[in-house]
Amino acid sequence: MDSNSALNELGVSETLLSESEIEFLDKNGYLNLGKLLNDDQLEAIRSKIGQLLESEGEMAGSELAESPFIRHPKEAGADRLGNLVNKGTEFDVFYTHPKVLAAIRHVLGGELKLSSLNYRAAKPGDGLQKLHADYPDAVPAGDYRVCNSIWLLDDFYAANGATRIVPGTHLSQHLPQEVMANPMDTHPEEKVIEAEAGSVVIFNSHTWHGGTKNHTDKPRRAIHSYFCRKDQPQQSDQRRYITPETLDRIGTPAAAILDVL
Repeated sequence: MDSNSALNELGVSETLLSESEIEFLDKNGYLNLGKLLNDDQLEAIRSKIGQLLESEGEMAGSELAESPFIRHPKEAGADRLGNLVNKGTEFDVFYTHPKVLAAIRHVLGGELKLSSLNYRAAKPGDGLQKLHADYPDAVPAGDYRVCNSIWLLDDFYAANGATRIVPGTHLSQHLPQEVMANPMDTHPEEKVIEAEAGSVVIFNSHTWHGGTKNHTDKPRRAIHSYFCRKDQPQQSDQRRYITPETLDRIGTPAAAILDVL
């Protein structure tokens, strides 16, 4: 099964996005899809994340260090977990939600696959990242290779390390380090994502973005469901990590999105 057939079976259609949503996404390079996780789902996901962080201990996020394509495999200022596809039914929604997949397909413009499914939490007093794109080269406008979705497990606001993004930079055909003296600096046009827990924010990963400093006394938690075009390498090799138990559970369309068939 190809990914387009899989998307159809999962109920994905561009009609799931309004004309105004598509226009905003195309112009700005990001879009808040609203609250897609209900409170019960949030509770279950937060609980599972806590269990994984405790059980994996110092090895938490170790899968990320094994990938040559992940920009921040081990951050001192953030808790990380990798390979969530194989770590619980709670995470199935992150690569099968129809509206999220509709937005991802709109950006990538063709066949797609999950690149990685990871957890990141900016620790209190830390978490600042330089502005960056999630691709090593600038690309022509419209020829996009990667697209991310941030699933908010906590409210995002300016004080707690929410992601900053510079609208429209996916159209610039430049990387931030080519234009800015120091990509760690605040960009005059950057916006900080502010939204309630359970929301999902799509962003074209060629749009400049980065985490900000968490000035609160609690971690700012999120899951990144990151996709790429079918012809691009995955951040996490899903064929390497997929387990028989996961394959039995998720079904053929989801397996096609993982590119493990």
